[in-house]
Amino acid sequence: MATRADSLHSRISWEDFLATASEDVRAEWVDGEVVPMSPVSERHARITVFLTTLMNLLAQRRKLGTVLHAPFYMKTAQAGREPDILFIAAQNGGRIKPTFLDGPADLVVEVVSPESRTRDRDEKRREYERAGVREFWLIDPLVHSAELYRLADGGRFDVVPADAEGRLHSRVMEGFWLDAEWLWAEPLPDAWDVLAEWGLM
Repeated sequence: MATRADSLHSRISWEDFLATASEDVRAEWVDGEVVPMSPVSERHARITVFLTTLMNLLAQRRKLGTVLHAPFYMKTAQAGREPDILFIAAQNGGRIKPTFLDGPADLVVEVVSPESRTRDRDEKRREYERAGVREFWLIDPLVHSAELYRLADGGRFDVVPADAEGRLHSRVMEGFWLDAEWLWAEPLPDAWDVLAEWGLM
């Protein structure tokens, strides 16, 4: 009799993957294959919580849409991924299903871990571009790098430069911008101070 562990290492459909996967086993579904995921680092987790908190409060205050985070899946034609953070604009809320997002998020944030650098920077960036994710934020705490990619009219990601003050500004999530130096600070900035800079306090 096949076990849950057996089924998570064989080629299966998206529907079977959803039925078999659990919160105890972190994995992604890519072209019918299950790709196990390693645990994240403490720094990765703190940056993700910091950004999720800020984005969620911004979205709620301005009624922009919904912010979700891993382990919630985003299903595209090619893959079922677990982005670290997803923003779904209010007009696209119908894509949100009970256990996954059916289609691309409007904005995706990935925080790089040592084992995920190639996957996040190359594989996922190409997948998100093809899927129509409007903005992709790639945060790499290992090298203190924050990159913003925005989908252009031709369906390709353009790299968006920081402004003169070193800030990256979203067009997809109104009012969301980051000073990358916040992410490398020890400790991370007080969320209330950031919200005040965003004009929400």
